[in-house]
Amino acid sequence: MRDEVDELVEAWERERPDLDLAPVEVFSRISRLGRHLDLARRDAFTTAQVESWEFDVLAALRRAGAPYELSPGRLLRETLVTSGTMTNRVDRLAGRGLVERLPDPRDRRGVLVRLTPEGKEAVDAAFESLLEAEQTFLAGLPEKDRGRLAALLRTLLAPFAD
Repeated sequence: MRDEVDELVEAWERERPDLDLAPVEVFSRISRLGRHLDLARRDAFTTAQVESWEFDVLAALRRAGAPYELSPGRLLRETLVTSGTMTNRVDRLAGRGLVERLPDPRDRRGVLVRLTPEGKEAVDAAFESLLEAEQTFLAGLPEKDRGRLAALLRTLLAPFAD
């Protein structure tokens, strides 16, 4: 099976036979797949009436487990945004009734951000929609190869881990 990356590599091999094009064969495909995943993600979240940035915050809270709450600092670490951005996001989510701010019982000056039942419903719907879309991407890959692919991608990402 050939794809557009094969054509791109052949053209470069013809023009620059002195270069090792192995990275192009891998990363051009990852880049193209990433674009398709971004579109699928956007569609999945639109179906659930959730923006991508909203999903990131709601999903961090949902993954925390019951009672689905985190400190703003923990949310920052989970979503990799600045404190000003997080404050704005929490304000907007609270305005939509998807999260609420509560006093932190362990720190009188602190607050916790908690997922509301509406927020839990929204993030669950968005996640289910996303998984359904992602399953279609994997449909052509045999089950036995999926774990191997995940391991190879993990290896590529390892140098960028915190």
